[in-house]
Amino acid sequence: MDLGLADRVYVLTGASRGLGYATAECLVADGARVVLSARDGDRVAAAVERLGNPRQAVGVAADLADPAAPGRLVEAAREHFGRLDGALVSVGGPPPGTAATATDAQWRDSFETVFLGTVRTARTVAAELPDGGAIGLVLSTSVRSPIAGLGISNGLRPGLAGVAKDMADEYGPRGVRVFGLLPGRIMTDRNRELFAATGDPARAQAEVELAIPLRRLGEPAEFGRVAAFALSPAAGYLTGVTIPVDGGALRSL
Repeated sequence: MDLGLADRVYVLTGASRGLGYATAECLVADGARVVLSARDGDRVAAAVERLGNPRQAVGVAADLADPAAPGRLVEAAREHFGRLDGALVSVGGPPPGTAATATDAQWRDSFETVFLGTVRTARTVAAELPDGGAIGLVLSTSVRSPIAGLGISNGLRPGLAGVAKDMADEYGPRGVRVFGLLPGRIMTDRNRELFAATGDPARAQAEVELAIPLRRLGEPAEFGRVAAFALSPAAGYLTGVTIPVDGGALRSL
């Protein structure tokens, strides 16, 4: 199936590795061009190099807690590729711990990046998109079911799902789609860190896998393919939804 991605341009944040980078790989493989961003400039440069085609990818070091960052990413897309068709907005996970034990500083820092940084980026990109544009927010299955030990995520991610729905209503009349993606336990550096923090990562992973109907963690590419499709013109009637990519782990219908 032709996804219609040839020569379309997407901004991807938090994309030097993990789910954002996996999505960039899928987009580029189908002919799209991408602007990759993350806080670490060296990692961004390395990610662009790994994609292997400088005509299809550029990198920008950016921290979404910086109010100027979204505008810089939009400008990079315009400057290098002459257009912008959408974005995948992803940020690093907030610190682990329960909601009750997280400090005020941890809540504020996480809100600035995870919540406000995502909202600011989405609305900045949306203002520049033509009919047919799309924005995906990388959230978490914690939108629908809290995850033990990730209290800040449990607090912030559901709010972002509500934002995505609200923005889908706002921008839909212009032909711009907004949706959320709910990755479950996928073998990224973030999940490796969470397993390592238990003191027995092999046992922790095995316990998680037992709760997943497919009995395994996902691979980043499996998320990337779903995200690339959802961003593509082939998904042109998909908006205002949250899509789990979790191996069936969520028990809600």
